[in-house]
Amino acid sequence: MAKMNTITGLDIGSTSIRVAVGQINVHDNNLHIIGAAEHPAEGINKGVITSIEDAVSSISGALDKVERMTGIPTERALVSVNGSHIISQDSRGVVAVSKADGEVREEDVNRVIEAAQTVATPPNYEILHVIPRQFTVDNQAGIKDPVGMTGIKLEVQAQIILGLVSQIKNLTKCVYRTGTDIQDLVLGVLAASEAVLSKRQKELGVALVNLGGLTTSLMVFEDGDVIHTKIFPVGSGHITNDIAIGLRTSVEVAEQIKMEYGIALPEEVRKHEEIDLSMIDEKENSRVARREVAEIIQARLEEIFTMVNKELKLINRHGMLPAGIVLTGGGAKLNSIVDVAKKQFYLPASVGVPRQFKTAIDKIHDPVFATALGLVLWGQSLAATNATKHFSSFAKFSTVGDATVKMKKWFKSLLP
Repeated sequence: MAKMNTITGLDIGSTSIRVAVGQINVHDNNLHIIGAAEHPAEGINKGVITSIEDAVSSISGALDKVERMTGIPTERALVSVNGSHIISQDSRGVVAVSKADGEVREEDVNRVIEAAQTVATPPNYEILHVIPRQFTVDNQAGIKDPVGMTGIKLEVQAQIILGLVSQIKNLTKCVYRTGTDIQDLVLGVLAASEAVLSKRQKELGVALVNLGGLTTSLMVFEDGDVIHTKIFPVGSGHITNDIAIGLRTSVEVAEQIKMEYGIALPEEVRKHEEIDLSMIDEKENSRVARREVAEIIQARLEEIFTMVNKELKLINRHGMLPAGIVLTGGGAKLNSIVDVAKKQFYLPASVGVPRQFKTAIDKIHDPVFATALGLVLWGQSLAATNATKHFSSFAKFSTVGDATVKMKKWFKSLLP
């Protein structure tokens, strides 16, 4: 029987915890998704832990579901980091090539990336990822892989992604308390990009917009590199809240209205079309115009897209990304959202669903599982010796591996 390796992706969101389990056949490196589960999230707000006990309980609930499904205990997982505390900044590193023959080796690349990390970070922040954009050997710029080239000086232009130390420690503490080890911490939208974007899209120029429950994440790619990252403290859950306030109904009823009757373009709704709320909840006895619901949804969506557009203007990419806007996450399932995106961004737009996964589980072909599945791919690229040939090389440059080992020791020292 072929030997299998198991990888677990744990996406800790503000409204739901999602887990995906993949199995790699070590002989042919084929990945099969063998389990996926989701569980409501409590104790987490806008990607930040607000109650350790509630968060641990929610994470345990999701892991229990997937363990029952696969029959395999979850010993370790790759975990997503989300939240508006995440920031990014550009950095540059310069080193001299170490060998006398002037040939750039792997250790030179590692040293120049370390040099890029010496950038002045804000107080109480730690580096999550160092993502090289391009290398320069002597005066030859635009190099993607400098190993084997000859020169005296090696430079790197990189994007550094940082997170608040206290929030990362709280997150890791919650995961360790479920009895699960952390294999790596990965920025949620970066993991999602692995699952829904093609190499071609990243080369041409694309913006991935992950519409979560209480946050919206933006990551812009060009020439295969990450050029900008931003997380906004507003998400599709705010649309639900707007509907609840506008229709004077409960949040639970508002969520159901959004999912069943919600549409982002009011002009697509017939004038006198109504929603009978008693069909959703027996306690409700009113009828509301469906167009009114559409107008509420459109207003909040336009606000979110305006914030995203503002970021694209900051980096001079407004209307300038050939592969357009790719929407993913739970909010991307809203009817007609693609049409609103096209109008707002003056770019092609589409919904990004996880692609090319071998599985018998239908529900993973859903934008909400993009991050969890991206984490599994990230784990595969870490595990495979030829990862850089098939997957993003970002996994090579995660700086969290060492940090999680230190945190694990620190946390275990606190246990009685």
